[in-house]
Amino acid sequence: MTSASTGRTAKAKATGRGAPLSSLLRLLILTQLAFNIGFFAVLPFLAEHLGRSVGMAGWLVGFVLGLRTFSQQGLFVVGGALADRYGIRPVVLAGCVLRIAGFAWLGFAERTWAVVGAVLLIGFAAALFSPAVESEVARQAVVWEAEGNGDRTRVLALFTVAGQAGAFVGPLLGALLLAVDFRTACLAGAGVFVLVLAGHAWLLPQHIPGRARVRFGGGARLLLRNRRFLALCCAYGAYLLAYNQLYLALPAEVERAAGSQAPLAWLFALSSLLVVGAQLPVTRWAGKRLAPRRSMVAGLGLIAAGFAAVALARPAGWTGVGGLAPAAGFVVLLTLGQMLVAPVARAWVPDLAEDGRLGLYTGALSSVSGLIVLAGSSATGLLLDTGLDTGLETGLETGLETGLDTGLSAAVPWLVLAAVPLAAAGLLPRRD
Repeated sequence: MTSASTGRTAKAKATGRGAPLSSLLRLLILTQLAFNIGFFAVLPFLAEHLGRSVGMAGWLVGFVLGLRTFSQQGLFVVGGALADRYGIRPVVLAGCVLRIAGFAWLGFAERTWAVVGAVLLIGFAAALFSPAVESEVARQAVVWEAEGNGDRTRVLALFTVAGQAGAFVGPLLGALLLAVDFRTACLAGAGVFVLVLAGHAWLLPQHIPGRARVRFGGGARLLLRNRRFLALCCAYGAYLLAYNQLYLALPAEVERAAGSQAPLAWLFALSSLLVVGAQLPVTRWAGKRLAPRRSMVAGLGLIAAGFAAVALARPAGWTGVGGLAPAAGFVVLLTLGQMLVAPVARAWVPDLAEDGRLGLYTGALSSVSGLIVLAGSSATGLLLDTGLDTGLETGLETGLETGLDTGLSAAVPWLVLAAVPLAAAGLLPRRD
């Protein structure tokens, strides 16, 4: 099946109609697929590599992961503003070049400063190409909706499906390459972006009709006065902090329950398969039964329930296959929450953005989220370290009688994380 026919089939599933997506939308959706294959071949295994191979402490691993997210999400506003000013083609191509360099550097980095430099480069690369692609998908989705093809959220849900398909393939590819070493996985990720760079240099249009280029000045001032948009940013940031725990809190829980991180790739695969198989039906269901704000509130509630499930199970101290059940429940609930939150939030941005500033606003949505994740990941890493250290010391000193106290201590980080999306739900603005 050709990519064009694949796009038409996916569109039909999303909307129940035969009207195809435009060639540009198909290219951008396939771009998200390719981006995530390369990215997720490396990222799920980064925490273990930093802790074991590089020898970083838990708090420092959390800080580096947060720094990666901040250099990516936090600087989206820069990439979005550049896309508004110069168009998406040069910004996307520059981002691909930086991602190639960053992955290659990370593969050879053995000291903390080198790891930090590589991680910053990897993050900033995405800060260039992702807001350019995402803002154009959102703009094209609004056009698609205006032409009577259906709700724009469905297009953005399809974009999410493509990203999760890449997030499914990427960890499996990375797990295979880790049989050689981490460096091989990094170089393979760089190779994927070499292919993306070549394809987009050939296929991405120089100029896109309807996308006017604007100057840098003035946009940020209006954005900072937009209270409804800033409220959406804070709520979305809480969701992203929760999602980031797939790479920080979840690996620690899997290591505790299974004695290794081997099951981690399967849990990532479970998350991706859920999105690929259920995102479009969930989006259709939510579109019929839930207003956008209620959809996001429901999604944040499911995410909180996922953290609470692990917290409630921790005092029991289960291990082995049964011990992985709470982690699997967390992944399922987090993924279901993501399905309700992410497409709606992205579809909301065009309604709040100033004319010609969609790239800036799309970038700012992620930039505020990056700041939240940077602070939250460091705090979570410290909480996890404290819980583990307390449990170990208590167990050594007093034996099995302290098992319940140890479990309660280890549950605290998960309870704190459960409170974050619940608080964020109260920040959401009204849609009208």
